[in-house]
Amino acid sequence: MKPVEIYTSPLCGFCHAAKRLLNEKGVSFSEVDVLAQPERKAEMVKRANGGRTVPQIFIGDTHVGGCDDLYALERAGKLDAVLAA
Repeated sequence: MKPVEIYTSPLCGFCHAAKRLLNEKGVSFSEVDVLAQPERKAEMVKRANGGRTVPQIFIGDTHVGGCDDLYALERAGKLDAVLAA
């Protein structure tokens, strides 16, 4: 399974929803709290091609996007394939 990294903020409901989906699927992920580590926000924006909102989700080297994008992959039945590829 590819490594999953998610940039979050503790007050973000979308971040919690994205993490909940990953946890329900048994996917381990590393989390970067941009509120606790503000110096990492510039890194997130660069990796996300200008995306400034959280969550920003990466599976391997692929930028998935935000929570809605993650759930769209799941609804389309494509998330497992992206994780495994």
